[in-house]
Amino acid sequence: MTVDAVIFDWGGTLTPWHDIDLVAQWAAYARAYDPSDDGLAQRLATAEVSLWREQQASRGANGTGTLDHVFASCGVDTTQARHGAALASYLAAWDPHTLADPDARPVLEGLRQAGVRVGVLSNTLWPRWHHEAVFSRDGLAPFIDAAVYSSEIPVAKPHADAFHAAIAALGATPERTVFVGDRPWDDVHGAQQAGMRAILIPHSRLGDQAVDVDVTPDAVAMRLGDVLAIVLSWRTSA
Repeated sequence: MTVDAVIFDWGGTLTPWHDIDLVAQWAAYARAYDPSDDGLAQRLATAEVSLWREQQASRGANGTGTLDHVFASCGVDTTQARHGAALASYLAAWDPHTLADPDARPVLEGLRQAGVRVGVLSNTLWPRWHHEAVFSRDGLAPFIDAAVYSSEIPVAKPHADAFHAAIAALGATPERTVFVGDRPWDDVHGAQQAGMRAILIPHSRLGDQAVDVDVTPDAVAMRLGDVLAIVLSWRTSA
């Protein structure tokens, strides 16, 4: 089968992997929301980790939740004006970690030029508007035909329904769609179980986020830039 569409994971795939101190990231929020609450950043980080662990344990069936779930579990009043300022500070603190891989734009642009539709499927707590702002900042938005975020649907990778939602958003079919990601379980195993081919970019240091799974990707890209040649070779050989 030829390739009509390619769907990318976001963090660790379209962006390089970064080792993150979640408490430090949430400290930007806590300082703006209530500087007198010394434990707020830790509670927010713990709540976030709890959501990710639940997603992992359920194999994506319970989704990832959203930032609002984190705030609610910590008693944050999101109706107050200070929440808006604190949220802006929190998201701004992530800016250095969300910059696109230098290969991202050439790959997406090359796929578009070849007539391949481009999508994104990300397990994320963040709202769509922030992801769109990041893609616009990095010049990727014009090359993305559709994006699906777990913060907007009831499931998450590796659940097959998450992949099918992204495929449907592109108007594609599983057997003619390729998924590109950095995680053997969430991305490769999940995509293959959904009937897709999968390309692994194996450089992310997953640590305790890794899941032991026996899976063989359809191809391995040693850098994001290799994805274009792999996909075009599959189209040529079809």
